[in-house]
Amino acid sequence: METVKKMQSLTERDRQNIWHHISPYSEKNPPMIMEEGKGSWITDSDGNRYLDGMSGLWCVNVGYGREELAQAAYDQIKKMAYVPMTQSHLPAIELAEKLNEMLGGDYMIFYSNSGSDANEVAFKMARQYHQQNGDANRYKVISRYRAYHGSSMGALSATGQALRKYKYEPLSSGFLHVAPPDNYRKPEGMSVREYNIQKAREIEDTIIWEQKETIAAVIMEPVITGGGILIPDPIYVEKVQEICHKHGVLLIIDEVICGFGRTGQAFGHQHSNVKPDIITMAKGLTSAYLPLSVTAVRKDIYETFKSGEENSHFRHVNTFGGNPAACALALKNIEIMEKENLYDRSEELGNKLLQGLDEIRSYDYVGDLRGLGLIVGIEMVEDKETKVPASKERVGKIIADCKDNGLIVGKNGDTVAGYTNIITLSPPLSSTDDDIDFMIAVLRKVFKENMA
Repeated sequence: METVKKMQSLTERDRQNIWHHISPYSEKNPPMIMEEGKGSWITDSDGNRYLDGMSGLWCVNVGYGREELAQAAYDQIKKMAYVPMTQSHLPAIELAEKLNEMLGGDYMIFYSNSGSDANEVAFKMARQYHQQNGDANRYKVISRYRAYHGSSMGALSATGQALRKYKYEPLSSGFLHVAPPDNYRKPEGMSVREYNIQKAREIEDTIIWEQKETIAAVIMEPVITGGGILIPDPIYVEKVQEICHKHGVLLIIDEVICGFGRTGQAFGHQHSNVKPDIITMAKGLTSAYLPLSVTAVRKDIYETFKSGEENSHFRHVNTFGGNPAACALALKNIEIMEKENLYDRSEELGNKLLQGLDEIRSYDYVGDLRGLGLIVGIEMVEDKETKVPASKERVGKIIADCKDNGLIVGKNGDTVAGYTNIITLSPPLSSTDDDIDFMIAVLRKVFKENMA
């Protein structure tokens, strides 16, 4: 009884004071109120335990309850809690060196708070870079439909998800969109490689049709994640880079979700033979223990901001970007990932998850099962022949039943009308074999009960 009263009290206090992120108001389904996390498991205020199959929002890469991360932040806060990045501090320097090592060198590191911030910085840098090179007309940025690049006005303009933008438009000008490769829905008779090359050439067509002298950059995630787990062939990213170089366009790779082992490599673009001009990252950089993001920029691009001419420097500031405690924690987070071999572990566990779920492919409403590292998508359809996307009710039932069985999964909600039909899985890279076995068992059970 006491627990029920406590829960009712917390729920009512929440309802009276908190406006929840990207959630429709519901009297019947109040948010879970979480109290504790350990490893891949979270516990709510009523004592219910759930395996977090989404790592929060694709971000708790090393799992919950890492005391060494808390200690790293605590030690730094005691020593020096805040330094604006108009100056510098040792954790920022060491983290920049480490990131450069992971990226193969040749980058300058600009610190911010979030993925949206990092992408806003990238767009401003790209535009100013071209201006200072005498290409003042280069201001347009090409993105892909279904991609997500953030919720601030510029980043949302780059985002290719109409439902995220609806009722907030008009947004920033100069953002264009092309279709991404969706291998599940490629034309019959065309190989995956041929199809991916074709989709890359559509970016070149857009550059030409829009007048190439007006294009500043192309931005893309290595894998479209929140938009439905769309995994390109490696040739796609390589061809896009080739096209960008050909036309003097910068290539921005958004590693906010794909970075730090999520795809089985340190960074998602490392599955292809590419060297991006600008790389943005957040989320797994600190495993979400503290806010921190990075915009990594090729050093030769940075050099154009050093001319000494009036207003040639990059006139952008972020109060909390590069916070000393967040940088110290990020260093410890990367150390854990490397010590525990979590990048390889991500690939190993991702393969185990895909293999364990292979039997659900035969169910009538499962159109596709796909993944890369510990990013897995289950595309649900109403009809396998036509590939008509499953209804939101059908997808919602799977999510609710998984929760009833102690597993949190996600979906590509509020993205593109009619195509919010992909169940998403993104557990911590530190998950145990038993954790993955639990996920497989619950998903098999739920799909069998709903689909057989």
